[in-house]
Amino acid sequence: MEITIKFTINGKVVDTQVPPHWTLLRLLREKLGLTGTKEGCGIGECGACTVLLDGMPVNACLILAPKVEGREVMTVEGLGSRESLHPLQKSFIDHGAIQCGFCTPGILMSSKALLEKNPHPTREEIKEAISGHLCRCTGYHQIIEAIEALKE
Repeated sequence: MEITIKFTINGKVVDTQVPPHWTLLRLLREKLGLTGTKEGCGIGECGACTVLLDGMPVNACLILAPKVEGREVMTVEGLGSRESLHPLQKSFIDHGAIQCGFCTPGILMSSKALLEKNPHPTREEIKEAISGHLCRCTGYHQIIEAIEALKE
């Protein structure tokens, strides 16, 4: 059995059918082809699947797809494009904050939510905003610097 859900994804209204037990992560990747959102742990511990739900960062692996009915979801694909990078994406590149890139989409989305709410966060506020993300490559220093560069 499938149910119909209607929601906004990256600024576009989507009307689709999904099994009621599917997660938002599965809907994004398997049904909508938005593979920028990654599955790391599947239990909300790593942050790789972070998207914005009504402007707030959430783990897409923990949200059932039917819960987005009538709501607004933004994924990393909604940030920018190859031709026109979002300032966060450009700053991550400029500061070497991307290595393997697996955690990057989730961190970008949490960073976007932070900067929307607080355009001039302290270093401690930045650390708190990305505290739910595991990165095994950069040691976080470059990530924090990339986010700090945008508050200037």
